[in-house]
Amino acid sequence: MKLLILDRDGVINVDSDAFIKSVSEWVPIPGSIEAIAALSQAGYSVYIATNQSGLGRGLFGLRELEEIHRRLEQLVAAAGGEIAGIFYCPHAPDEGCDCRKPAPGLIRQIEAHAGTRAQGAPVIGDSLRDLEAGLALGCRPVLVRTGKGEQTLRALESSAAPLLKTLAVFDDLAAAAKAIVAGDW
Repeated sequence: MKLLILDRDGVINVDSDAFIKSVSEWVPIPGSIEAIAALSQAGYSVYIATNQSGLGRGLFGLRELEEIHRRLEQLVAAAGGEIAGIFYCPHAPDEGCDCRKPAPGLIRQIEAHAGTRAQGAPVIGDSLRDLEAGLALGCRPVLVRTGKGEQTLRALESSAAPLLKTLAVFDDLAAAAKAIVAGDW
């Protein structure tokens, strides 16, 4: 089983500093749905690991979050793919949980669900905390320039972070998926 882990906001859909609170606010980034389908068709078990502190902050409810995820799964299925699972942290940043990225708790939940280790699996995100969660378990970090990706890349470059030596950077999820499926990464 080939495991692949995606962040949601800023990678699959357009991000918002005001949070994505409803299915009407959830807008896929062009090419992202097709990218997930292509990864699935190439034999990857595609999982999503997403911080959703809007739940803990009371900005939206579980029903709204489930509607967003149902819509995402429907679009991917219509494109010929499948999402193996969606795991989210509902906690506010100050709650000290082990599932809020950069902590690796969500990826550990994915490992338990998949019955395999995530070590070596691509983890695709737009923020340093996405990558750090994967790195904690030996995953391969992939940064996309969408969402907060450009900002994250500038911060890494200005700090000359060692992560830059192993980091793959792509314009968006579609470009990352194309390279992964082709074996170019």
